[in-house]
Amino acid sequence: QVQLVESGGGLVLTGASLRLSCAASGRTFSSYAMGWFRQAPGKERAFVAAISSSGRITYYADSVKGRFTISRDNPKNTLYLQMNSLKPEDTALYYCAADENPPHAGYYSDYELPYDSWGQGTQVTVSS
Repeated sequence: QVQLVESGGGLVLTGASLRLSCAASGRTFSSYAMGWFRQAPGKERAFVAAISSSGRITYYADSVKGRFTISRDNPKNTLYLQMNSLKPEDTALYYCAADENPPHAGYYSDYELPYDSWGQGTQVTVSS
C-alpha cells in the first residue's frame, strides 16, 4: 500500500481559505485515482472530491462545489485540496485516499470502497 500523509489543516475563521496537501510514497502515484473525504464529529466519513489519475477529470460533493478545488502534481507525488470560502460546517478531519488500481485514466470514485490506502487525516476547524 502507498503511504499517504496529509498536511495543511488548521483553525481559521469563516470565509478564510486553506490548502491541504497529501504527500504519497512510491513511484506510481501518477497511476492512482485520488480522493478527499472528511469526517465531522459525530458523523460518518463523507466524500469531498476526487480526481482521475491523469488529473483531467474531477468530481465534487455538492456541498463543496464552487468553493473547493482538487488538483495533483504527479511529478511531486502530491495531491491538493484548495478550500475557499470556508464555513463552520466544513469543520472535520480530512483524509486523502488512493485507488491504486483504477480501471482507466479517467476513472474516479466518490465511494470509499475502491480506495486502497488512506492517510491519517488533518484537522480543519472553521470558527464563526
